[in-house]
Amino acid sequence: MSERPRTAFLAFFVALAGLPVVAAAPAIAADASRWDDGLQSSVRLIAARTKGEGAERIHRAGIEFKLAAGWKTYWRHPGDSGVPPSFDFSKSDNVKSAAVLFPAPARFPDGAGGSSIGYKRPLVLPVHIVPNDPAKPVLLRLKLDYAVCEKLCVPAEANVELKLTGTDKANDAVVGAAEALVPKASAVGDSGPFAIRAVHRASGPKSKILVDVAAPVGATPVLFAEGPTALWALPLPEPVAGAPAGLQRFAFVLDGLPPGESGKGATLRLTLVADDNAIEAGYRLD
Repeated sequence: MSERPRTAFLAFFVALAGLPVVAAAPAIAADASRWDDGLQSSVRLIAARTKGEGAERIHRAGIEFKLAAGWKTYWRHPGDSGVPPSFDFSKSDNVKSAAVLFPAPARFPDGAGGSSIGYKRPLVLPVHIVPNDPAKPVLLRLKLDYAVCEKLCVPAEANVELKLTGTDKANDAVVGAAEALVPKASAVGDSGPFAIRAVHRASGPKSKILVDVAAPVGATPVLFAEGPTALWALPLPEPVAGAPAGLQRFAFVLDGLPPGESGKGATLRLTLVADDNAIEAGYRLD
């Protein structure tokens, strides 16, 4: 080897030796984790700026999904078929609590006569983290079990981690946009142009819940109903006739309750979606 190539080789080796070994670090960058690739999907964590000060400080992050064309993943209530995602943050550092927020979902035929609930579009689930010590960074570690489906469902798992300093701006707009898609808190009886106006029970051999909603002219609203825990599997509300003028009515049978549960005193969560509008309200089964 001549002197010039030898010198260049040594300079390259010295420079390479001085580089940080990024691939060996589980939490890759300040603003995003590595992608954990699964079959027809990938998942990573992204960081955003904190909100609040002192003891009220909330760290913000997002769970970002990439889905292959034609594939979908599921909402917290998957509908007639499918598997809801499961989030485990127990291995995190300086995390008191981590709340996953769900943007408004869509309804899809499942190919077996029923419907599933989930997402086909690019998806970010916002995460709001309360730290044990607001003055220290958060190391968010997530073990995620989920499913992706085209015609058949495939179980998937992701293990990702990310250090949250609270100052990262690169994905702040992405997380903020996902937060804006989360249904807004509402109440049964609100009088606005997009609202759950009334809920009541119809008499009959099976207890049926009727829900009257207001939606913008030309919109096709979709209603979802959930019980107080994941053990409830309520049917999907369907549009029916009989609504007062200017409103639309949905109905579902109070079925799919956990064994031994009568439903009395339980609070249902009703989510109404129409185009870019989404609200949710509670209804107590007295």
